[in-house]
Amino acid sequence: MDFGAGATDATAFVSATGVSSGSMVEAWIVPADTATNTADNHWFDSLAVMAGNVVPGSGFTIYAKCTEGLAHGTFNIGWVHT
Repeated sequence: MDFGAGATDATAFVSATGVSSGSMVEAWIVPADTATNTADNHWFDSLAVMAGNVVPGSGFTIYAKCTEGLAHGTFNIGWVHT
């Protein structure tokens, strides 16, 4: 998830052709180093993530929000659909 130079929220569309209107989607923080953030920053930056907006046969959206101030740079987000 990329917050760029600083933002309170970010979104990313995940291409997943196997999703249907009844699919369950989930997203979570994966605390591992990126080019711009350490694994620890994934916890200290107070991020909340969720998945939604399923588009059958296409994918879904992951939403991320920094609940305290601005987040900067990229963070690892895991996801699954069933």
